[in-house]
Amino acid sequence: MTTHDHPPHDPTTNVRARGGDEERGALRGRFRSVRDFTEALAAPLRPEDQVVQSMPDVSPTKWHRGHTTWFFETFLLEPQLTGYDIFDLDYRYLFNSYYETVGPRHPRNERGLVSRPNVEEVGCYRAHVDAAMEKLIDCYDNEWLDFAALVELGLHHEQQHQELLLMDIKHVLSCNPLEPAYIETSPPVEHTAQPMRFVDSDGGLIEAGHWGSNFAFDNESPRHKVYLEPFRIADRLVTAGEWMEFIADGAYRQPELWLSDGWHTVQEHGWNAPAYWHCDDNDGWSTFTLNGRRAIHPDEPVVHVSHYEADAFARWAGARLPTEFEWEHAVSCRDPHDVGLAARPSADLIESATSGARLQPAAAPAGPGLRQAFGDVWQWTASSYLPYPRFAPAPGAVGEYNGKFMSGQMVLRGSACITPAGHARATYRNFFPPSSRWMFAGLRLASDT
Repeated sequence: MTTHDHPPHDPTTNVRARGGDEERGALRGRFRSVRDFTEALAAPLRPEDQVVQSMPDVSPTKWHRGHTTWFFETFLLEPQLTGYDIFDLDYRYLFNSYYETVGPRHPRNERGLVSRPNVEEVGCYRAHVDAAMEKLIDCYDNEWLDFAALVELGLHHEQQHQELLLMDIKHVLSCNPLEPAYIETSPPVEHTAQPMRFVDSDGGLIEAGHWGSNFAFDNESPRHKVYLEPFRIADRLVTAGEWMEFIADGAYRQPELWLSDGWHTVQEHGWNAPAYWHCDDNDGWSTFTLNGRRAIHPDEPVVHVSHYEADAFARWAGARLPTEFEWEHAVSCRDPHDVGLAARPSADLIESATSGARLQPAAAPAGPGLRQAFGDVWQWTASSYLPYPRFAPAPGAVGEYNGKFMSGQMVLRGSACITPAGHARATYRNFFPPSSRWMFAGLRLASDT
């Protein structure tokens, strides 16, 4: 379970301990908002779209809708709501993801074989659980803060799956020879990327990790001290045009640029460009997006590259990837005159996706300081995904949320153009295996001074 720093409250105030009308109303409203938005994201899809699994890492849209519902039923309704009527016992097996302590689960790579329950039945499951959750929020009469924290974890979990839903359906639609668009939107306003500049940081003893009363996942804590050597970090993301130069220079055929595992992966999969890119002799480079295939704008950030590719590009450019703590320190500087590293969120996020906002990263706007920290692409770092000092997973099944994955993965920081608001913060630690590239991942360069 996640770590929370709750604001001070009077323990003798029973209304606060048990949850007053205002607290219940706010939690109920947030629950409805998040749950409704998942359905809004699925609405542009046909039922046939929602059942396809195009590779083992992708889950069908229908499964995301079912699994996020399973979370509330399993961890809140079954243990907390007296007389709760389980919707379907088989769903406990079908929609469990990786919670070993809950029980057996359907293999991840076979989720696309589950034609039943159908899309409509999953919608009924969601409605059943939503009604029961609202009843539980209204009637819960034990320690309110612990209960509200678990509901909040479930909502942030669902928001993570909202981003996964878009990542996954993009891959699904890209495998269709017709390359249908997820949604038609107006093209974004284009900027012209400014020359990349590096800004200096003195480093030193800094503090990293979550602090304060806002929500954070358990892997963002505890806050702790980290020593940084002086470093330099780029003021913007690497662009698609710069990646085209990397390709033109034959970098995908130069083993000296690549980590050993990375070179093996490139050879095994035949990579010669980022995922979704295609080069036509007449029209040049294009990319498949959630809005359909279109020409690549050379000044937009490169996206859908693996850690191996990001690392090789940095080496080719005479630089390196920043560590996750260098990245966090850089974007956390509040004073824009403090080594020029103030973070400036740059993008419309997922909440407006269904009303025409862009679903592809855009070129950096002009301006001083560090740009594109949030809202364009997740940024690979040089850091392995490991626990912070004094980290301990919570007891029970919820403790499996993050801690069990702290091996063999690399950290990404920032957020992407499809990331829900509230998940774009300086301490958020995303993580994927180094060969993954179907998520919206790019890079920012760093170097030693």
